[in-house]
Amino acid sequence: MIVIPAIDILGGRAVRLHKGEYDASTVYEDDPLEAATRWVEQGAELLHVVDLDGAREGRAVNLSGVGAIASELGVPVQSGGGVRDLQTVENLLEAGVSRVVLGTAAIGDPDFFVRAVEFAGAERIVVAVDARSGEVSVHGWTEGSGIPVTDAVRSLDDQGARRFLFTAIETDGTMEGPDLSSLALVANTTEHPVIASGGVGSLSDLESLAEGAPQNVEAVIVGKALYEGRFTVTEAIEAARR
Repeated sequence: MIVIPAIDILGGRAVRLHKGEYDASTVYEDDPLEAATRWVEQGAELLHVVDLDGAREGRAVNLSGVGAIASELGVPVQSGGGVRDLQTVENLLEAGVSRVVLGTAAIGDPDFFVRAVEFAGAERIVVAVDARSGEVSVHGWTEGSGIPVTDAVRSLDDQGARRFLFTAIETDGTMEGPDLSSLALVANTTEHPVIASGGVGSLSDLESLAEGAPQNVEAVIVGKALYEGRFTVTEAIEAARR
């Protein structure tokens, strides 16, 4: 299982939210590139970069910061947050991003999603399905969509999604352990790869994911536990080996 360190950018700085709440953010680095560099030096082979301002405002806000990480470190970057049109998809790809993460727009605008897949190629699109109490959340996790998470995955699968990112919002930033049952529910709804996110706080959490998650769960995103020094990227990679 691949370990993907997260860099969330809010106000130009690297932060972590608690359960998706913008008012409960902690700043860890004034320069997100410094955090990304540290994770790569520890062995990260892929990075997950989120424009939190963009996710909330519905437009790319921190493109320059994302581009610096994508172009300077020599490892692939997947990035999203506020991607609502093809121009933003193109801008991210031109900035050096390897995969574009679509969330709200993929859920609420099927026509845009299909066009994005056609434009970028299915392998360069990751669909973020973020759920609170089994319901997909949108607009930077600030609103419920009324759509059950499994219904969303089935629909997006039919529309051409080939990789999913699932976050159980109640666990995100808590370091209290991932929601394995919800992850399994999502992963068993599709045959395509799924990336797990939310709740990892220890090496034993990573071991549990590697041992207990469905086989199509290919990777796990880790954020706050790295910033808090619970373990290194090197240690996480070893713990997540299947």
